[in-house]
Order: sequence, then structure tokens, then C-alpha cells
Amino acid sequence: MREFCPSTSMLVAFDAAARAGSFTAAARELNMTQSAVSKQVIGLEHQLGVKLFERLNNVVKLTPVGESYARSVRSALDIILSASLHAMANPDGGRLDLAVLPTFGTRWLMPRLPAFLQARPGITVNVLSRTLPFDFRTAGLHAAIHFGQPDWPDAECIFLMGEEVVPVCSPGFLSKHGVAAPSDLAPLKRLHISTRPDAWRYWFRCQGVEVGESPGMVFEQMLTAAQAASVGLGVALLPRFLIEPELRSGELVIAIDRPCPSDAAYYLVIPSDRRGHPPTLAFRDWLLEVVAGLSSRNDPVSTLR
Repeated sequence: MREFCPSTSMLVAFDAAARAGSFTAAARELNMTQSAVSKQVIGLEHQLGVKLFERLNNVVKLTPVGESYARSVRSALDIILSASLHAMANPDGGRLDLAVLPTFGTRWLMPRLPAFLQARPGITVNVLSRTLPFDFRTAGLHAAIHFGQPDWPDAECIFLMGEEVVPVCSPGFLSKHGVAAPSDLAPLKRLHISTRPDAWRYWFRCQGVEVGESPGMVFEQMLTAAQAASVGLGVALLPRFLIEPELRSGELVIAIDRPCPSDAAYYLVIPSDRRGHPPTLAFRDWLLEVVAGLSSRNDPVSTLR
């Protein structure tokens, strides 16, 4: 591969000349002589076998292929610069770019994350919200916390926990619509989560009730659905452990206390090419310790499968 991988000095000289439109200006920027910059660029052209600049007196202009190459080189140099600065700032750690489900991240992970950062102060964690599976190859992320089945392509899915869902609504909604049995929820306005289109049907089946389609409001995030339920827009089917604050405050009440284990679970997903990434492995080990601690205290959330 070396014959197709130019030296960094060639690329830096080319980038400076491309931005400045002049070998002389590039030389001033790089604290080099004009002839040294020209030599680096000529060497790059010879190695690639393409003409990157048109020489016009004291001005140089990128050729069409040169323009395209310059954009790619600029992007690559920015990545190298960012990685270098991060290595300098974190000599004993590294970076973990993690995708999480928004409500799970807010309600479950964030309160626990300081303990991980205290134990591994050299690691920088960047958290991004993702509600659906994605392609790790293009996303540039190290890991994800995913709710679903352990079927993510080209990745290891490590079981974390299951969950129980319960139907919840506002106290006013419940007093207006008396609910004595699961079937009483069938004619009421139901709120849906877009990533869990079959959740209500599965819950009713778990209660031995068959229902048809249920048109109603659809939400992307659970906390938005919880807010909608708290203002009386309908009944939402939500994981109990993620709405404890609303249940404690009385904003939400359980319409009927008939919990049902979800047919999916939470997994830590690590792409195949990141299995040796130290920050990811440290996070995996810590996360499994946290889940094991919940299990040892007989926490129902962590022991469901």
C-alpha cells in the first residue's frame, strides 16, 4: 500500500498550496522555501501519476482532479489533527463515541455515567442519540446501546437487561375513563412509540385480549409520549423503570397494574472492528458490572430476559 500512500509532508505542502493558490504563499505558511514546497508537490504528482496543478507564471491553479483530491486531503488532515490533539489531551485514555436511546440515556445511563468517568478519568465519552439501528461503518461510532433483538449485522450484541411495560395516563384521564380490566383500554386513545409499532398489540396479547388496529398519536421518543399522556392525550405503554419520576410525582398513574415483559431487550452493541478498542472494552466491563449489581439486588429491570 505504501506506493499509493504519499508522505504527510507531501500532503501538507499540497494542501497549503491548494488553499493559497501559490507555492510562495504556501512556503511562508509552512516556514519552508518555495522550492521545497514545489519539490514536495512535484513528488506527489509523480507518485500519483496525475497533474494536480496548472502552473501559470507565479500562480498555480488546481486541475479538476486536483480540486477533488484537495477536498479529500483537507478532510483527512483535519481528522489527523483532531486525533493528534485528542491524544495529546488524553495521554492515558482515549475516546468513546457512544450511541444511546434518548430516554434510556437520559433516565438510566446519565445518572450512572459519572461513576465510570471517575474510575476512568482519561476516557472522554461522547454521547449521541439514535433511535434506530445504523451502519457503524459510516457513522464512525464505537458502540451503541440498542433495544431490540441481538441481530445487529457485523457486531457483537451483549445482553444488558429486559424491561416491563405498563399502561400509564394522567390521573384525570383515568378518573374519566374507569379501567377495571385490560380490555377496558381497547377503546381508549392509545399513544404509540414509532420504534415500537407492535408494543400495544403485544401487551394486549400478554393479557389475553385480542385487539385490532389502534390509530392514535405517534411519538419518536418515550419522554414525549410520557408528557403527552401526563396532559391527558391518551394512554401510553412505557417501561416502568424509565418513568419512575413521573409516577412518584403523580403526573402519571398506572391505568391498570398489569405489567408485561417486552419481547425485546437492551444490548450493548460493539462492531466487529472495535472489539479491541480499549475505551469501548472498559465501558463494556463497567456496564456489565453495573447490571450485575442491579441483578444482585433483585432489581426486576435487570433480570428480565
